[in-house]
Amino acid sequence: MHLLRRLALAAVLIVPGAARAGDVANLDILGFSADGGIFAFEEYGELDGSGDAYSNRFYIDTSTDRFVAGSPIRIRLEDDIGAIANARAQSAAKGERIVPATVLAANPGFLAGFNAITEYSADPTRMSVNPRPVFAPVDPPLEFRLEEFPLIAPVACENLGDIMGFRLTRINATHGGVTTVVHEDGSVPASRRCPNGYRIGGIQTWINDNGAPKFAVLIAVRSMGFEGPDYRWIAVTGSL
Repeated sequence: MHLLRRLALAAVLIVPGAARAGDVANLDILGFSADGGIFAFEEYGELDGSGDAYSNRFYIDTSTDRFVAGSPIRIRLEDDIGAIANARAQSAAKGERIVPATVLAANPGFLAGFNAITEYSADPTRMSVNPRPVFAPVDPPLEFRLEEFPLIAPVACENLGDIMGFRLTRINATHGGVTTVVHEDGSVPASRRCPNGYRIGGIQTWINDNGAPKFAVLIAVRSMGFEGPDYRWIAVTGSL
C-alpha cells in the first residue's frame, strides 16, 4: 500500500466521527453461452482497508448450478493507478478460455429485475418478474423468495456476528403457488467470507431457440469488512 493511502487510512481510524465504508463490489452481468448452458458474471472493485484492486469472474453451469472448470477466476492487484482496469483485463483474459467474450456479448439474456443494495424501498427477500419484455406477457410470472437462517460458524468466523445461510424458493404461479426449493445451504462455503446476511439483487433470464430457457438469481452477500459491511455477489441458476 502506498504511503498516502496508509496516511488516509490512519486518518479514518483515528478521527472521531470520520466516514467509514465497507467494500461494495460492482456487478457486471456478462451473459450466457450460446446454448444457455453457462451463465457468467463479474464482481470487481477496491478492497476496504488495503485498497487493493480485485476482479472475480464466475462461470456457472446452469443445469447443475455448479462452477465450470477454471471458475471462479480471482485477480487481486496491489493498489496503484489503473489497478482496477488491469485486474479486470487479467480476469477477462482468463475467462476467454471458458467462454469467449464475443459469445457472452451475443447472448446477454434479459435483466428482468434488479434491486440495488442502496435501495431502501426494495424487498430484499422477494422478487417477482415477467421473464422477458413481451406485453401482454406470454410467460407466467417468475417469483423467488429468500429466507435466512443461522448456521454453525466456522472457526475462522468466530466473533464476526451471526453466520447465516439461505434458502431460495421458487413460487409457481401456474400451479396454485406451489413452492420449490432451488437452493438451501447446509454449511457456509469459505468463499462467502463469514456471511451475516443476504438479499435478492436481480434476476437474469435467457430465452431463445437454442436451448431450454434459463434463469440466474443474483444474490448480494453481506459480511463484516475492515471498515464496514462488505457486499459480494453469488448466483443461483436453473431452468425456467
